Amino acid sequence: MGSAGLARLHGLFAVYKPPGLKWKHLRDTVELQLLKGLNAGKPLAPEQRVRFLLGPMENSEKKELTLTATSVPTLVNHPLVRGPAFTSLKVGVGHRLDAQASGVLVLGVGRGRRLLTDMYDAHLTKDYTVRGLLGKATDDFCEDGRLVEKTTYDHVTREKLDRILAMIQGSHQKALVMYSNLDLKTQEAYEMAVRGLIRPMNKSPMLITGIRCLHFAPPEFLLEVQCMHETQKQLRKLVHEIGLELKTTSVCSQVRRIRDGFFTLDDALLRTQWDLHSIQDAIQSAALRVAAELEKNLRLGWGIHQHPSPGQPWDSAGPSSAWELESNMKH
Repeated sequence: MGSAGLARLHGLFAVYKPPGLKWKHLRDTVELQLLKGLNAGKPLAPEQRVRFLLGPMENSEKKELTLTATSVPTLVNHPLVRGPAFTSLKVGVGHRLDAQASGVLVLGVGRGRRLLTDMYDAHLTKDYTVRGLLGKATDDFCEDGRLVEKTTYDHVTREKLDRILAMIQGSHQKALVMYSNLDLKTQEAYEMAVRGLIRPMNKSPMLITGIRCLHFAPPEFLLEVQCMHETQKQLRKLVHEIGLELKTTSVCSQVRRIRDGFFTLDDALLRTQWDLHSIQDAIQSAALRVAAELEKNLRLGWGIHQHPSPGQPWDSAGPSSAWELESNMKH
């Protein structure tokens, strides 16, 4: 069971990370559960070895002793002698989630860890639901942060919020074209633009490809954000900046990832499913889809005529908001 089970563990799978749990602890928990499953398999029958054992001679009235050839099991490979067969297993983590965020987290085991790199290189978009609360501002943009300001929000309407979101999406779409480094005169680039497949082929600041309001019931509102190269802190700051544009303040009360590339909530294993058999089944069911999606997206990425990148490197101080993106492009 151990070796056969390990052979089925090469690939990618998704789990649901609950809020309050650090991604490192989640990874270690999954690794521990996989090791338990691999070591819990029924051990192979022990090898037999011929040994000469001293015993009484048959049909002897004088109770004479003799050596008798006997087959006995060897204990060299017994689990109580050699210990567990599997003691370490490398589990890789894809696009991370901070402790306060929840949602889809992609993990890779064995050769699947190399596929995580392919996911990064494909620059796939991710979907979030972000919940905001009007009327107050905190030092870290979170609802439970240190309160720094309270404001009224009676003047805020759904129409005003939708107008702000449209402005954010428009400015980020302009930035998306700039960071994609595409030669827009080529047929390939035109076809990608028509299909909405333009994306940066290098690392960039956070780019929002779509944003809309799902629910508006002041002081609460719920946004759906499609983006790439983001951090959860940047999404919380976005909620803060939306509040400022609405002439009030707002904090973020929840960040939940509902899609990471081609993995959705339907693919994510719950805490009760973080066991060997469930993870093996998840890897097997996603294997063909993962291979097809990665091949398609990487082929799209490298099949386009591109100019040398004018954008900023990933570790440089890039624009951090929708409004900074637009002002940065004007200069």
